[in-house]
Amino acid sequence: MTSPVQPPAAPARPGGARPGQVLRNPKIWQFPTVIVSLAVLLLSLFYMGGVVNPNAHLHRLPIGLVSVDRGAVLAGQQTDLGRRITDSIASAPGKQASWRQLDQTTAQQQLASGKLYGVLEVPENFTAAVAALPSAAAATPARPTLIVLTNPGVGSLASSFASTINQTAAHQASLQLGKTLTAAAPGASGTARLLLADPITVAVKVGHPIGAHSGLGLTAFYYTLLLVLAGFMGGNVISNGVDVGLGYADSEIGPWHTRRPVVPINRKRTLIIKWVMSIAIAALTSGLIMLACVVILGIDASHLWLLWVFSFCATATVGLGTQAINAAFGGIGQLVSMFVFIVLALPSSGTTIPLEALPGFYRWLAVFEPMRQLGGGVRAILYFDARAEAGLTRAWIMIGVAVVLTLAFGLAATSYYDRKGLHRMVPENA
Repeated sequence: MTSPVQPPAAPARPGGARPGQVLRNPKIWQFPTVIVSLAVLLLSLFYMGGVVNPNAHLHRLPIGLVSVDRGAVLAGQQTDLGRRITDSIASAPGKQASWRQLDQTTAQQQLASGKLYGVLEVPENFTAAVAALPSAAAATPARPTLIVLTNPGVGSLASSFASTINQTAAHQASLQLGKTLTAAAPGASGTARLLLADPITVAVKVGHPIGAHSGLGLTAFYYTLLLVLAGFMGGNVISNGVDVGLGYADSEIGPWHTRRPVVPINRKRTLIIKWVMSIAIAALTSGLIMLACVVILGIDASHLWLLWVFSFCATATVGLGTQAINAAFGGIGQLVSMFVFIVLALPSSGTTIPLEALPGFYRWLAVFEPMRQLGGGVRAILYFDARAEAGLTRAWIMIGVAVVLTLAFGLAATSYYDRKGLHRMVPENA
């Protein structure tokens, strides 16, 4: 029995399939629709989730309490109102502030290392100024003063939060002291009673100044962002460039399309090539970031050699991580690495909104997300004289840990694919 004669194939139309025919195929829509929709939803939740109401999430903001009050005779007794006020503030209920009662030298050191977001200080003549109020009210005596010290190096918002909490505490202390003073001076005139009812004035000063070209404490955030973007973007560009050069991806620039012959090489060796290129190019890009920011734009920066070494290591680490993720996840690797290094990292960095004002989920992310670790190191170098305790030591440790985990993850994933025979090598006529 002879087989039926097949009709001749229809001649191919110039230009191939029409757009309408392709768009009517539901399979064309499924993958991009699901991935893009999920990515946009998660982007919205992660980015906006940490900034909707930071005041409601304020939790244990580190603020110093200092009293250098020498005391004075008040109502016939030797009294130290400074110690009484700081003890009262430290024991007051509330979770917004983590009050730390310190001596003046320790408080200044912790301001200079970014461990304190602000300080409320009682000066040495505080009790003496209070004692002079009832007897000299008619002569308008100098009002007792509490000093609020800010720390712009921890970020403008963090310093502002601490300043607001300090001023609120000082006002409450003034009203509480006023009740005692008005009760002790029942015959005071109306003007005097107004002064005694709210006797304390607040002076706000910068506790640890930073340079005028420091972006109000934001240059550390943007500098860190540049390092992360350089590593992330460079990693993806290098990955695509190597794949094109080895013949595993097409090169399309405008109307020009080329495909090179396939070079037989396994996944692990390909990843090693990309890693080496990422490290080499990171040395260049980190130098260019310094050139643009420090030399051309003139941001305040010291310890320039240390800044370049740290920048190079940070950029190279992000590049290594991006390459490892791309090698492990393939086509969706760029999306995964974007979430790891950008989407989840930015809101948990603690450099724009302090961690103490973020929901618990973001504080958990900050334990390991790269922007938090790298931002602490950059901030320590730019604002806190490269002090180890300002976050620089933690940043170096986390860079080392990240490099080890990245190398282990990338080599494990590519070695597994190679052992399973999941090679990228294809015949030249494929």
